[in-house]
Amino acid sequence: MDNFQKEIEERTNLTLSNKFELLLFRLGVPGPGEPPELFGINVFKLREIVPMPVLTKAAGMQAPMMGMVNIRGQVIPVIDLPAVVGCKPETGLNILLITEYARSTQAFAVETVDDIVRLDWSQVHAAEAGVSNSYITSIARLDTDPASNRLSLVLDVEQILCDIIPTAREVHEETMEAKRFNLKPGAVAIVAEDSKVARSMLEQALNAMSIPFISNVTGLEAWNCIKKIMDDAQREGVPVSDKIGLVLTDLEMPEMDGFTLTRNIKREESLKRIPVIIHSSLSGSANEDHVRKVGADGYVAKFEINELSSAIEDVLNGTKSANLR
Repeated sequence: MDNFQKEIEERTNLTLSNKFELLLFRLGVPGPGEPPELFGINVFKLREIVPMPVLTKAAGMQAPMMGMVNIRGQVIPVIDLPAVVGCKPETGLNILLITEYARSTQAFAVETVDDIVRLDWSQVHAAEAGVSNSYITSIARLDTDPASNRLSLVLDVEQILCDIIPTAREVHEETMEAKRFNLKPGAVAIVAEDSKVARSMLEQALNAMSIPFISNVTGLEAWNCIKKIMDDAQREGVPVSDKIGLVLTDLEMPEMDGFTLTRNIKREESLKRIPVIIHSSLSGSANEDHVRKVGADGYVAKFEINELSSAIEDVLNGTKSANLR
């Protein structure tokens, strides 16, 4: 029991050291004669792994939706993940990954589960350039040898869910216009978000709020951007808050996660008063506790745009977000 508790604590505290755990699984082969690729998702988004049960298919349900499954009284939609990414299972769909994203629960059918590996976010690199599959958000190097070709493809599950199970996520400009965003003239919002669909929605929302922004794909890219602006402000002899109004960051990102980015900001004397809002599909009290520990000023679940606009209004007006009280 002591070892089990220690393992739980170690896993929970990974967020304090820019580390995470990746579940590795396989979906089959991408084409005739091609080797099967290795895919991964963050263990924090995984609720459980179960053998493939009997599914119930609803009338009118179309591929890649496979049906519904009842897991301890909760009816959950099942998605054929190999079909989504263009793979063909060699032994069938044998496993369900029950996941939680942005307050929703869904199951992904996969062929096999391989392992759980512990990685540093610096081992994960954005995959937007040179990757043909639009559902691949990043590539994880599974060991620390830079010459190694042992890689895992990390899926943009938010994009998959947006395409397959669309929900009402439109940004309503009239709602934004009714709010008051106390942003200094000339200041911008720094955005850090690796998911294309989430980044696009954030940009649309900030435009509706008339808040200028600089978008970044990784936490490290955002941190470098912030440091450059901080250096510019020092040379000009002005507070950095004249240039950066707030920071809006995801938690899971290549190279540097949102916890580390927030911690870096709050440790820097000239930056620590800049509001930081975390916008993430990671849910649960443990993650919200970590958000508090690193000093973030707000926490909003994806894709709750009205909640996000209220949180931005709160922090810009000097009132801490209700989600962290």
